Amino acid sequence: MAQDKAQEDQTHPDVIEKLVSLCKQRGFVYPSSEIYGGLNAVYDFGPLGVRLRRNIRDRWWESMVGLRDDVEGIETAILMNPEVWVASGHVAGFTDPLVDCTGPCKKRWREDHLADERRARGKPPDAPGCPECGGALTPARQFNLMFKTFIGPVEEDAAQIWLRPETAQGMFVNFANVVNSTRRRLPFGIAQQGKAFRNEISPGNFVFRLREFELMEMEYFCKPGSDRELHEYWCAERFRWHVDVLGVRKANLRLRPHAKEELSHYSTATSDIEYRYPFGWGELEGVADRTDYDLKTHMEHSGRDLSYFDTETNERYVPYVIEPAVSTDRIFITLLVDAYDEEEVRGEKRVVLHLHPDVAPVQVAVLPLSKKADLTEPARRIEHDLRPHFSTMYDETQAIGRRYRRQDEIGTPLAITFDFDSLNDHAVTIRERDGMSQVRVPIDGLHAALRDQLEAGRKRARERANGGHDG
Repeated sequence: MAQDKAQEDQTHPDVIEKLVSLCKQRGFVYPSSEIYGGLNAVYDFGPLGVRLRRNIRDRWWESMVGLRDDVEGIETAILMNPEVWVASGHVAGFTDPLVDCTGPCKKRWREDHLADERRARGKPPDAPGCPECGGALTPARQFNLMFKTFIGPVEEDAAQIWLRPETAQGMFVNFANVVNSTRRRLPFGIAQQGKAFRNEISPGNFVFRLREFELMEMEYFCKPGSDRELHEYWCAERFRWHVDVLGVRKANLRLRPHAKEELSHYSTATSDIEYRYPFGWGELEGVADRTDYDLKTHMEHSGRDLSYFDTETNERYVPYVIEPAVSTDRIFITLLVDAYDEEEVRGEKRVVLHLHPDVAPVQVAVLPLSKKADLTEPARRIEHDLRPHFSTMYDETQAIGRRYRRQDEIGTPLAITFDFDSLNDHAVTIRERDGMSQVRVPIDGLHAALRDQLEAGRKRARERANGGHDG
């Protein structure tokens, strides 16, 4: 029943407002440089936010690189030779149509987002004027989304470079290096995680669309002709990953192939894994068949050979590329929205995040029943002993009920209570987040009990993600 209610709550826009408040209060997300008034669409991640993001990164890297035989990792620089972005088409074509409101609000908008912005404000999508105030809009002009900066001591055109808007190009220009140093044979992938920057015209919806964000991308190089089958494979694999590994509810996901007119100039097939956010369906991850566009254009502009010699067939060709690309921040907000729930417990509202145990910022909280040294000292020893094996937190402030609620709000699957009886029976109580059930276990068997409880939590997460059944 609580899960059904979460599904209903999610359709209301105030879920985002509630999450913004919870994230700041509990240390997930802070407005960047807030004491100076902040900076639009730029955020800092607090202690719990850092933990959640690290778990997201680790799960992605494990699935994309660690557990596969056919993907190598790489880490390329944010600053690149500016000719990279000329060759890739970003300097000439990485633009959005910008319009200005001449009315009272004076805001700037992406022309292609106006219909959605009007819908969000309860207006017809084809209503005239600006979504905010109804003022007239200027004719559209193209606006390049890349941030400019300068290298060296002189700010002149010759010293101008760009902050990367994606991590993909770093993998393309290193294709030959990776092949030569690893002796990889096709098909194989190159994966990386890292910061990217886009001077978005109309960012918003909390951390959904940011100007500074983190990408996790993989370029899977393959023989021309095998790309369509591999595109289908990676669409299915990435969809499965969000459900089975992260615990995102399948009912809130869909795979949407792009129509022909939506495709980027380099793509013959792109599909978005979309999530039903409180503000509507939006892209969570994209999977694109980029053909041989990127390697060919870098060959033409650099004069370097980026073709591949297939020793099995004695052929030389330029590989095609399948690219699954996702933002850490987009997964971050998706997990919070999907996990958020409110329910009534003994006449009081309980806010809980039903996070998968493998992504929850804290897996095990240790809570002494009181602040007396007789309880706090052994409780601290238990928490320190658990640290090498689980993600832990120690909390001794306020009544035990309030501490349980705090842990529910940050998604902690398990809480251990060390009480006065523990001094005699050398046992503690494990309280489980979702059903709030409690079980007494001996301290010397605590590690095994926690592992069993977390495994049970993983099973519940799979059932929740798959609509009530395990897989």
